[in-house]
Amino acid sequence: MVTFAAFGGIIIGYDTGTINGILQMADWRKTFGQPDPSRNGQFLVSTSLQSAVVSILSAGTLLGALGGAPTADAWGRRIGMMFSCLVLCLGVALQTGASDLATFIVGRFFAGLGVGLVSILVPLYQSECSPKQIRGAIVSCYSFTITLGLLLSSVINNTTKDRENHSSWRIPIAIQFIWAFVLFTGMLWLPETPRWLMRDDRAIAAAKSLARLRSLPPDHDEVQTELGDIAAALEREKRVGQGSYRDCLRITPNKISLRTFSAIAIQALQQLTGITFIFYYGTTFFANAGIGNPFLVTVIVNVVNLLTTVPGIWGADNLGRRPLLLGGAVVMCICAFLVSILGVTTSVHDLSPQRAVIALVCIYIAAFASTWGPIAWVVTGEIFPLNVRAKAMSLSVASHWLFNWAISFAAPYLANPGAGNADLGVKVFFVWGSTCALCVVFVYLFIPETKGLSLEQVDILYQQWSPVARTRRQQVSVTTLNISDETSECEKVEQSTEGEGKEKCCRDSV
Repeated sequence: MVTFAAFGGIIIGYDTGTINGILQMADWRKTFGQPDPSRNGQFLVSTSLQSAVVSILSAGTLLGALGGAPTADAWGRRIGMMFSCLVLCLGVALQTGASDLATFIVGRFFAGLGVGLVSILVPLYQSECSPKQIRGAIVSCYSFTITLGLLLSSVINNTTKDRENHSSWRIPIAIQFIWAFVLFTGMLWLPETPRWLMRDDRAIAAAKSLARLRSLPPDHDEVQTELGDIAAALEREKRVGQGSYRDCLRITPNKISLRTFSAIAIQALQQLTGITFIFYYGTTFFANAGIGNPFLVTVIVNVVNLLTTVPGIWGADNLGRRPLLLGGAVVMCICAFLVSILGVTTSVHDLSPQRAVIALVCIYIAAFASTWGPIAWVVTGEIFPLNVRAKAMSLSVASHWLFNWAISFAAPYLANPGAGNADLGVKVFFVWGSTCALCVVFVYLFIPETKGLSLEQVDILYQQWSPVARTRRQQVSVTTLNISDETSECEKVEQSTEGEGKEKCCRDSV
């Protein structure tokens, strides 16, 4: 049931990937572009037009992400996702019927609002419903469906690109109605998250929801224990007054401000790895680099992206969050610098450098898809306490879309040739290589390991953990964490001479 909610990722991936190919379609360029005097019968899409059309979606998603918190808290996670589907359909309808650029851009904006809402509500819903043992894998499925959406968009774009009328670009856009319908209809049967129901003082409904999600009767000990943990954590949060946007930035014993900073940073860095550049402008980039059939290369890149997400789903709960994030950033950093070095030292119009660039981009995509693609969403969805979870997640997802917008807006000016542009071409990967190196430093300092812990146990972990404590002697090692019905504090019962802390929390019987 919870994995089905990941279907919302198809909406995000498909919408992101569709515009990548549409910008190169002849009929779309003829409809919205300008005649190119240097090429008879060809139409020019200026850098400013590319930037506006692509980045306006990200502007909408930024507002949608910020609006996701009040929507999720007021209506619930499930109803919020259904509402986001309706907003998306409005944007798709405007784009499909557009005959002028203004209508098309407005449609892109409303589609962005819907995508922004989905991008916060799906991982929020999954995190709050998933059993702790497989939460990483389930939330990673969200990233998998994003890659599936990207692949579907590239395949459909490749299929319709040679049509000589408006259907070449209207068909790929209109197919988004199908994805919205499937998600909307499916959510009619899925339960609301038990944590939101407890927050809304609906304990009986929360017990029924959790029992359905765990395939157990409502009075089963496991269900009642988990509900008790949720209730204890919620009561403690209410006592300290957590629940507003201001609380997301407060310096508190359980380090809410640190968590908010970490989530905002990890979502920003996910975009700054350069992945957005590939998925928004990959077709244009490959074409400018002299690579034949850039549409086919984009399909290949998206196939690699989809298949290599699967190891990330497995690794989230088996290898852990930190090893995947660190390893993925290192591999991406190396590949990005190698692509740039090839661009400086060779002519990418030669066959061998072309193949090398494609191979390195595929390895780069594989490293992202199996690490930063899914794990950034996993971390964002699990590190916040219940009362501020929706609001703090909205800030972090807003960061995702803010940097998505910034890169989508700036990338054409950085990479494209022509007057007023930086004309970096493949050398733009020097920038992405540097930001990937920054990712390594950030994860090492600020991201603790959270695999195998419930959301309430993660809350306790942050009370014991500090980004300053990076040495083996100082690092907190959590072996058993349980929420106390009376207090959230862990009783430290053992500290070995080697310095590996072992924390144990006692549960008081009620």
